[in-house]
Amino acid sequence: MRVFVTGASGWIGSAVVPELIGAGHQVVGLARSDASAAALAEAGAEVRRGTLDDLDTLREAAAESDGVIHLAFKHDIAFSGGFEDAADADRRAIDTFGEVLSGSDRPFVIASGTLGLAPGQVATEQDGQASGPVGGHWAAGPAKRLTNAHATVALADRGVRSSVVRLPPTVHGDGDHGFMATVVSIAREKGVSGYIGDGANRWPAVHRSDAAHLFRLALESAPAGSTLHATADQGVPIRAVAEVIGRHLGLPVASVSPDDAAGHFTWLAAFLAMDSPVSSAYTRELLGWQPTGPGLLDDLDKGHYFAAPSV
Repeated sequence: MRVFVTGASGWIGSAVVPELIGAGHQVVGLARSDASAAALAEAGAEVRRGTLDDLDTLREAAAESDGVIHLAFKHDIAFSGGFEDAADADRRAIDTFGEVLSGSDRPFVIASGTLGLAPGQVATEQDGQASGPVGGHWAAGPAKRLTNAHATVALADRGVRSSVVRLPPTVHGDGDHGFMATVVSIAREKGVSGYIGDGANRWPAVHRSDAAHLFRLALESAPAGSTLHATADQGVPIRAVAEVIGRHLGLPVASVSPDDAAGHFTWLAAFLAMDSPVSSAYTRELLGWQPTGPGLLDDLDKGHYFAAPSV
């Protein structure tokens, strides 16, 4: 297939592109900078210059493609107080792709998240499917992103082979600058590898290569309206993560009280305090997806997260 990929040079996209090309697909990647364009060209993809806000560019690229994988999200503004704006931009892109692909039975795959689906319980692919107003523990921005996933699933009724791949908060691997890298950085800065409360709360995780493989399987064969979970580790106790970090950095491992968590972990505190285990049993059975990359603790033990930061 000729596949248009947004976010193609990002952390997930830069693994999805070679996964697709290796399976014989032709990739057209959206690039908003010269550096992104160069990286995509080097990976063997065709480059389409533009941004997530260039809806005409998205429309034209989708019309010329056999399928679309939408990975781009404005994380830069999402985690600096603009999550609602980022979710709104995401929705405009999804609506644009939906208009182009309607009635074509072409595949359309988007990335979403697993955090907050069923706090304290093991979330399944069937959780978070209500199409009505989202409230409760959901903040406005993340609620909008969940609503965007609902809109994508609903495109199945308009003749689009749509699917949603929910990613865990930790998509790990060498080169990761996300949550795990931030936790390591905080431990270095504070001189202690901390966890909140008793540290029994669980985080799901997946290696980047396994996530990329699932996106390809979704593109190729996910039934219309599918919701998929890209979780290899169902839930790793945060205390276990802190212990590995402490051992590698030679730091003490200690509990941080919930009252002090915001001061210690800053913006990450609310996420680290969540207990959000996630099952991927349905996804594995549906698509035959079998993760082969290292689990989170094994990946941390490889040491690449602890290389001395560049000056």
